[in-house]
Amino acid sequence: MVAGLVGGLLGIGGGFIMGPLFLELGIPPQVASATATFGMTFSSSMSVVEFYLLNRFPVPYALYFIVVALIAAFIGQYIITKLITITGRASLIIFVLAFTIFVSALSLGGVGLSDMIGKIEHGEYMGFENLCKYNA
Repeated sequence: MVAGLVGGLLGIGGGFIMGPLFLELGIPPQVASATATFGMTFSSSMSVVEFYLLNRFPVPYALYFIVVALIAAFIGQYIITKLITITGRASLIIFVLAFTIFVSALSLGGVGLSDMIGKIEHGEYMGFENLCKYNA
């Protein structure tokens, strides 16, 4: 419950917190990965509903990403199943999860840093106010 609460507060759906937590509790990697993904499904679904109700949901893009995600999921499942069969190690799922988290962190950090540098160079407003300014 704590992992879900923290994940919800941080906006990551809890999956990236619950997955490693389940592994630490001794749950098999396949079950931990599936359970964490299942939990993220609800958080993501609520975001989709919210964006749709606010008319900020680009349906053509969503359909494109659904098709790409389905194809990638089937290919990924096939490859990981073959690798587990060949090596006999289910721990490959843990390495895939760790690699995904690592790449996501680098990508998000890089995009955020690039965006921030661009805004600083163009003198754009970034939402910060002078903390020392006294408003009476």
